[in-house]
Amino acid sequence: MAIKTNQMPFKESFSEFYTKVKSSLDDGTFAKLTLAKTIGNSELMNIYVRPIMDDALLKLELKFKFQQEEIIEIHTIENAFPRLLEFINNPFLSAILFTTEFDLTYKLNKKRAVSLVEQFPTFGNANEVLLEYLATKK
Repeated sequence: MAIKTNQMPFKESFSEFYTKVKSSLDDGTFAKLTLAKTIGNSELMNIYVRPIMDDALLKLELKFKFQQEEIIEIHTIENAFPRLLEFINNPFLSAILFTTEFDLTYKLNKKRAVSLVEQFPTFGNANEVLLEYLATKK
């Protein structure tokens, strides 16, 4: 388990974190990405991210989970970054990248200092069957 604390502004540090997301998509270890731990009582509770095929291209489905509804957006891998960045620090204080090699948690504390915590992987597979299964559980 590695803990790395970073005094970079959260936008720069989230960019570093998202590089790991893209790497896991490239090397086939990506399982899922979740934005969680909101500030206060937010209507938006989570954002779940998973890869999908759209027009024969690998893209990302962003599922915005609100208290009363869900909204789905489809983005290219590059365009998903600025869309997700809008929600870091408002309302989300954490993002968790689940891969078959490790889980990486991006956290902002009350002073908005960033920490990255690497842990043992939650998921052993990143195959299509698992992704389909996870989609049905959301």
